[in-house]
Amino acid sequence: QVQLVESGGGLVQPGGSLRLSCAASGITFRRYAMSWYRQAPGKEREFIARIFTIGTNYADSVKGRFTISRDNAKNTAYLQMNSLKPEDTAIYYCNATAITGDGVYWGQGTQVTVSS
Repeated sequence: QVQLVESGGGLVQPGGSLRLSCAASGITFRRYAMSWYRQAPGKEREFIARIFTIGTNYADSVKGRFTISRDNAKNTAYLQMNSLKPEDTAIYYCNATAITGDGVYWGQGTQVTVSS
């Protein structure tokens, strides 16, 4: 059974930082691209960042502030979020997509709230 479990969300003041984690089980982690998405109230889910075996890409809205990384030994992906803004408030979801394209999995999401 595949599980993606996000953690690290919470309430933070504008300008603050958070690090999200996504722990994966039930998959051969190194064979998956790991991504983060977010969904704000009343809005569609949007892509934030992706990391492959090597190489990353980011949405323009977070470039320079967020950093995605992975630890294949721990089957875990991370999203370091700095210089947070109120508009970053959303539920953040982890996604694992097989590099062969035949498996896509989502976590349950973790709430991030940026407010003073």
